[in-house]
Amino acid sequence: MKESEASLNPPRLLASPILLPCWPTVLYLSTNKTNIYTEGLPHHLAAGIKSLNSSKNAVKMVLTPWYTCCNMIRDREPIVGSFHVLCILALIVGSLVQFSDELESAVDYSNRNLTHVPKDLPPRTKALNLSQNSIQELQMSDVSILPELRALRLSHNSIQRLDFGVFKFNHELEYLDVSHNHLQNISCCPVVSLKHLDLSFNDFDVLPVYKEFGNLTKLSFLGLSATKFRHLDLLPIAHLHLSYILLGLVGYHVKDNETESLQVLNTKALHLVFHPNSLFSVQVNISVNALGCLQLSNIKLNNESCQTLITFLLELTRGPTLLNLTLYHVETTWKCLVELFQFLWLRPVEYLNIYNLTITESIQYENFNYSKTALKALTIEHITNQVFIFSKEALYSVFVKMNIRMLTIADTPFIHMLCPPDPSTFVFLNFTQNVFTDSVFQGCSTLKGLQTLILQKNGLKNLFKVALMTKNMTSLETLDVSLNSLVSHAYEGICSWSESILVLNLSSNVLTGSVFRCLPPKVKVLDLHNNRIKSIPQKVTKLEALQELNVASNSLMDLPGCGAFSSLSVLVIEHNSVSHPSAGFFQSCQKIRSITAGNNPFQCTCELREFVKNLGQVSGEVVEGWPDSYTCDSPESVKGTPLQDFHMSPLSCDTVLLIVTIGATLLVLAVIVAFLCCCFDLPWYLRMMCQWTQTRHRARKIPIKELQRNLQFHAFVSYSEHDSAWVKNELLPNLEKDDIRVCLHERHFIPGKSIVENIIHFIEKSYKSIFVLSPHFIQSEWCHYELYFAHHNLFHKGSDNLILILLEPIPQNNIPSRYHKLRALMARRTYLEWPTEKSKHGLFWANLRASFITKLALVDEEDVKT
Repeated sequence: MKESEASLNPPRLLASPILLPCWPTVLYLSTNKTNIYTEGLPHHLAAGIKSLNSSKNAVKMVLTPWYTCCNMIRDREPIVGSFHVLCILALIVGSLVQFSDELESAVDYSNRNLTHVPKDLPPRTKALNLSQNSIQELQMSDVSILPELRALRLSHNSIQRLDFGVFKFNHELEYLDVSHNHLQNISCCPVVSLKHLDLSFNDFDVLPVYKEFGNLTKLSFLGLSATKFRHLDLLPIAHLHLSYILLGLVGYHVKDNETESLQVLNTKALHLVFHPNSLFSVQVNISVNALGCLQLSNIKLNNESCQTLITFLLELTRGPTLLNLTLYHVETTWKCLVELFQFLWLRPVEYLNIYNLTITESIQYENFNYSKTALKALTIEHITNQVFIFSKEALYSVFVKMNIRMLTIADTPFIHMLCPPDPSTFVFLNFTQNVFTDSVFQGCSTLKGLQTLILQKNGLKNLFKVALMTKNMTSLETLDVSLNSLVSHAYEGICSWSESILVLNLSSNVLTGSVFRCLPPKVKVLDLHNNRIKSIPQKVTKLEALQELNVASNSLMDLPGCGAFSSLSVLVIEHNSVSHPSAGFFQSCQKIRSITAGNNPFQCTCELREFVKNLGQVSGEVVEGWPDSYTCDSPESVKGTPLQDFHMSPLSCDTVLLIVTIGATLLVLAVIVAFLCCCFDLPWYLRMMCQWTQTRHRARKIPIKELQRNLQFHAFVSYSEHDSAWVKNELLPNLEKDDIRVCLHERHFIPGKSIVENIIHFIEKSYKSIFVLSPHFIQSEWCHYELYFAHHNLFHKGSDNLILILLEPIPQNNIPSRYHKLRALMARRTYLEWPTEKSKHGLFWANLRASFITKLALVDEEDVKT
């Protein structure tokens, strides 16, 4: 792309930087958002431009032009922005084509090396970008299938001829860009719906304006170019009220000793683009009516050609309506630049903007007459100084002595700025992206009327000195020192701020929490985002007027209380380290109407529960970004969970409630257990179940050698004669019905043998020995013998073949001392207790039968006798 073309290119169809030369303002537009920087712009106009972004169709607009033209009158009050707006025509030059459908109706085939228009375009296409290709011809069949087409961009192709008849079926076409082609002629039958038509930077010999153009009553933007002009070339459109005319003069042929003329009627803005590599030599007398904004691009000057430009501007700047003059890509000597300032000082221009200024040759003191001027604002952005040895005062003094209201010198290599020698008229100073140090404006007492000072992106380091710099600026309301290297911990003394400061931007520095001890006492808006603040000290400057506080992107661990900020209504604290925000924040800060605290590492535990509850109770308009930006960061199990979906039971978070609940539960359980014990003898049932389980377990672990003995009986029963009725009526029937063979002395003792021998013999021949214990048992002599044998032949071997049935309770002190093993056994061994309630008998017998192996192989008595 040629340099001249690059400097002029109108905004891209869907994303583009747009310069607003009527004011020192830059507007960036994209498909995602609109970022607007309005430094020096009266708030009336700033609000109007920013309102574009509030429309939900803001991202669906095709913004073709790049200017805002405003007609204003001067108010007598010496404050920035206090203008009475007679006419604010926020005309982003050309058309604002708003689409009703979503962005899929915009098709982009730019820079695809295409030689023809694609045939497979969606029929409902509303915006089509075919720029940066090699298309040579446009036919009706290419666009007739797109009846809803509103915007067509064909710039930077190779089209040589254009017949407007190809748009016969495109009745809604509003935006047409065929700039930067090779057009030499066009056939005129333009679409009457056009609002933006760009034919600039083509190969036309004369301006291609025909009488049919007079039918374009909706036309707002018109781009043209030619190699020569005729006075009435634009007469066919004289009755149209255009907003913007672009004239490309890159190929204009300078005629020796001949001055052409051109009359430009009814346009609010005129943009002239010259050849970028040639000294300015255009001699065209251009007369305009009611011109509000004039823009010139690619101006190369030396001391000799400087007067040529001034002569060229003489007619253009004659009218009283020209308020804004913008120069792009200017290369000039310092002497010529000062002469240009002096010329414009006496013209009606109120706003002068210069973007991309290169200073050549030398810089020396130049005389300048600072008489009364209409100029209100001078903006110079991006200065390249090719003069390396010069007097700094010769350069800086020209600017500081200017009796204007607003001065912007941004993106320059300036290392300092002088203090005005006399009381200054400046109310707005913007020195963004220079190389200023802490010494700037120190001790300066001539800026008492200054209201706004911007020192972004400089070399400031000492906050104490910055405060001292403002001490004599008694009208200063807005101070922006963001994007520097300011520190606050080095000085603990009193900071001497101007008490008039209301808005202070300290963002993107290296400040810590100690900055809160060095702040203007009456500040209302404070921006401290992107610093190194870990906490806000307890003892800080009382900022009772502070209404808005931005501490985003720091390292704060908690939300600040409002003890020192009693008027705080807006708080931005996102992207910090807040994990457990104070639940009492909203009680402390009752004037809060907006809080942005999302994107913090919230720990979703009990401590967060009360804060989430409080968030849910405030209006959704108060909590910005809720609920999407508020998610759990830990524990891992809930990471990513929105805070509004995070819940913990009150029981798990309230220790007192938990203790009371556990105590109440235990109490209820105790009452239930006591009731069951009283009504259903529950302990007895539990004991019996436990005994049954243990018995079954022991039965499975009986050694094999035990089972291989020649056993005749499952059980030998030892009992007192007084208990025989129970044995015969209860014990025997319930065991023998399950084929459990029981040995009783009266049935099985062998006559002729002694009782002791029978006892020994039948105990050995029985799998188990059952002792029916009762007070009668310990009084029976025979039981003494049986128990004696059991003591010496079973108990000492640790046998588990012993079953104790407690038929009646036996007091421990009634057991004879000689039965000490029985006493000890009853104390540590489980025994079966005969229940008096009939309902419990079934469980008793089941427990007893579980002690036997019914399939045990027994030897018959007959076999024993043989």
